[in-house]
Amino acid sequence: MQTTTAGLVVRKLAEAPSVPCPCGVSTRPLTAADGAPCSLHVTAITDSARHYHRETTEVYYILEGTGKIELNWIWHELEPGTVIWIEPGTRHRVVSGAGLRTIVFALPAFNAADEWFD
Repeated sequence: MQTTTAGLVVRKLAEAPSVPCPCGVSTRPLTAADGAPCSLHVTAITDSARHYHRETTEVYYILEGTGKIELNWIWHELEPGTVIWIEPGTRHRVVSGAGLRTIVFALPAFNAADEWFD
């Protein structure tokens, strides 16, 4: 069941749309289209394209799997329970041989027009 009224959204992850993205496949239970000032996505990643955002701050929380994240050309190991804060202008990408699942929280809400590739 989904409830969307002025000032609130209640949505189960299973009811949220999943879309392909440069990172993999993203399930998007909260987006700018909901009127929210932030967004929350659950994204499955194996090999994402290096990119950055000019306006958006992101926080990743690793749910499942292992891999590495490149932040401004420095690699860091990832495992469940890892939190990564990515401020605007930080080049980043994730690689994982077996794939991983992460929560991606963005503020302001994710906007595809604010996704830049080198």
